[in-house]
Amino acid sequence: MFRIAHLSDLHVAPLPWPSLGELASKRVLGFLSWHTRRKREHRMEILQALAEDLARQAPDHFCITGDLTNITLPGEVDIATDWVARLAEPQRLSVIPGNHDAYVGGALDYALQRWAAWMRDDEGRTGFPYLHRRGPADIIGLSSAVATAPGLSLGRVGPEQIERTAALLDGLAPEGRARVLMVHHPPHDGACSPRRGLADRHLLHDLLRRHRVDIVLHGHLHQPVRASLDGPEGPIPVFGASAASARGRRKAVAHYHLIEIDSSGGTAKLTVEHHHYDLQTGRFRAGRREAL
Repeated sequence: MFRIAHLSDLHVAPLPWPSLGELASKRVLGFLSWHTRRKREHRMEILQALAEDLARQAPDHFCITGDLTNITLPGEVDIATDWVARLAEPQRLSVIPGNHDAYVGGALDYALQRWAAWMRDDEGRTGFPYLHRRGPADIIGLSSAVATAPGLSLGRVGPEQIERTAALLDGLAPEGRARVLMVHHPPHDGACSPRRGLADRHLLHDLLRRHRVDIVLHGHLHQPVRASLDGPEGPIPVFGASAASARGRRKAVAHYHLIEIDSSGGTAKLTVEHHHYDLQTGRFRAGRREAL
């Protein structure tokens, strides 16, 4: 049994004090939003409880689907780097960025530099998509993180990533291993408004209709999501995690998935278990299990 913890949207705190130059952009709106609302929602004590629960669960691998930061200040990136690095050694971590990690033009560059150890492929190359082969799982990380204008939080993967992903999938063994695809923005239709969604999700839909993928993991919506996309062998399950640090004042309370992959019979069988933060006890608790 191989176990993957899927978490997303850490939105680490505290928010470092920015310089005037850093605020001369869309960041000023995000800075005001943090101090008027978001800092009461995204709590480091919840991330601490999450880290403690993950230590008890001891998964074999971690998949983190973006939004580690809030407005991508360099100090935020450093805090997020330290928090994630304490979870496990780089070989057990697969990370992709989200829209908050590309809050303004050029901000993502520093984040990619600091998080490179978790985004290099197995040959040591950087860039998206990447492939991590871990246990019985082939994990592919896409980036939908792009800088956008104020009021927008949409994402794009682009045709080049799609073409490279198709080539990666073509090169994988046809049976016996679980194929896990990570993307920050929800890939299914109707998940959110066009101002917040994956703008070119049709490209991903076309890819998945032609290539086998066993599960798609995403974040962005700050609530648990269960959906599906058409695949060559039937529906592909899609799972979105809630924000890992959320108190649940506006959307769902913090939550993550624990995915079990059983490859003992020659074909990978997946089970997904939901873990939710309990505001009363200050601990995470296991909830519903679903065999795929």
